[in-house]
Order: sequence, then C-alpha cells, then structure tokens
Amino acid sequence: MTVHGEREVVPAATKAEAAKALAKFTAAYNAADKAYDPALDADVVTGSLGAINQAGLRARHRISPTGNSRHRPLELTDARFVIPRKAGWPRWFLADTDSNRDQDEGERDDRWLLVFVKTGPDAGWKAAYLSVVAPDDLPALAKDGEGGARPVAPDDSELVVAPQDLGSRYTQYLQKGSPDVFAPGSATSQWREARLNTRRAGFSYQYVDQPIDSGAFAPLGLATEDGGALVFFSSRHYERQTAAEGLRPAVDPDVEALLTGEVKSTLTKERVSSQLVYVPGKDADAKRVAVLNRLPGLTSAKGS
Repeated sequence: MTVHGEREVVPAATKAEAAKALAKFTAAYNAADKAYDPALDADVVTGSLGAINQAGLRARHRISPTGNSRHRPLELTDARFVIPRKAGWPRWFLADTDSNRDQDEGERDDRWLLVFVKTGPDAGWKAAYLSVVAPDDLPALAKDGEGGARPVAPDDSELVVAPQDLGSRYTQYLQKGSPDVFAPGSATSQWREARLNTRRAGFSYQYVDQPIDSGAFAPLGLATEDGGALVFFSSRHYERQTAAEGLRPAVDPDVEALLTGEVKSTLTKERVSSQLVYVPGKDADAKRVAVLNRLPGLTSAKGS
C-alpha cells in the first residue's frame, strides 16, 4: 500500500514543533534587533512580516550601524498554539502569545498572533504574519471532528468575502470607496478619509494600493464557531508626494535610509501592510468585514 503524505489530512505541526519554531523565531528576532542586522533573522521570517522586518532592520542599521543601544529583549510567553489539520503544502499554524510589550491588565492588554508557514518537508518554519489584538476582539475558533482548528479555503463561498479576494476588495475600497464591504474604522473609512483630505500648500499627493496575495503573501484563515473566519492577508501601498517648483519634499531619516534616487520634486514611499480581519458568514446578521489589526511598514522609497 502506498501512502501519499501530500494528500493525507494531518495536523500542520506538533505542539512541540510549534514551540520550537516560536523559540527559534524569538531568539533570532532579538539577535537581529540588538545588532540591527537583517541577516540574523532572515531565515525565520517571510511574507509581509519578513518584508517589513528586513526593511526596518536595514534602515535602522544605516542610521545606527553600531546596533541598538536601547535593545530590550522580546519575550513571548503563555503560547497557545492553534494548529489546523490539512493536506499538502504549505502547512501553517498560529501562535497566540503574550508579549512583554504591553500591560497584562486593562485596555492596554493585548495578544501577539504569529502565523508560521512551512513550504515543504525540508523547509524551516518562518513567521509570515504578525497581528497585535486585544483578547476580547478575537472570536472563538471552530474545531474539526479531531479537535483541531479548521482552515478556511481561499475560495470559501460561504463567507461574505472569500479570503483570496480580501486583498483586491480592500485595495479597491481604498482607491474608489467601493465595494463597501468593510466596517468603518481606523484602517478603512478613517484612513481613506484622511488621505482624501490631506492638504499642504505647494504639494500634491497620490496613492496607489495593490493586493499581494500569492506565495508567502497568500491569505490564511481559520473558521470561527459562528460560521465566519479569522483571516490574515497582505497589501502594498504607495504614497507619492510631488512638490511645486521651488519646493522639495522633506525626507525623514528612516525614509532616507531606504531611499534610491535623488529627491528633487517627488518622493514615493512604498509600504507593505498585513491585516487581520473577521469575515462574517453569508448567513450572519452583520455583513461587513471588521479589520482587527493592521501592521504596516516602510519597505522602500524613491526620489526623482
């Protein structure tokens, strides 16, 4: 009898394997942050988190080449591993952790959610997504018949928006205001309104938003008990500032550290962003996607 491992539905990882991946990530993250050296954690990050992390470290190294004099080691404790059962690759799991970057009581208490992805049997686990969320904002997750978490298919038609369409719907909304499937909030209506109303004498602003939804940036989701889904997805955002004759866009140190070209009259900033959203099922009373967290990071800048 031949067993096809790529077809068998199995847990993505054991809890011991997940704990080891989290510990390896934390150690590498701290080493890289202390030295401001992206090479030290390049093999434990990928996707939107990797793009943000690596660009940030490159920028901070150029500003402070001797390293981080204010380094404070990151600690991730009280880890709760949510491990979906699925066939084939990639495989992934969620580490729901408590960090030492918050207060453990009250409104400032939060959880760090890290999604780890493994692309094949010989590949290592890499953190692809990070979201910081208040515990009360997280919906209860559904379980399958074996007690494991239930992954959501990219094309799930029982949700108000399929996970594979979230990136395009989000960026279309930011550009045009439609389709209006997102609940109002700081990452949706308020951000769009702020961009529309940005004014500065002698300067004009343009914005371009693009989905990133393949490879290491693919959306990943878990079913919730109420028929919805908790989904991570990625996007890319450009902001172009153009100055009138005789003026020049200001360049901050963190932007200058990632700058190519010379800023004469225009400055274009590129950011990668990851979003954690709750997507209701089609039968739910509320039909809007709620953005629970948005994590953006500057990844490049270009002057002309």
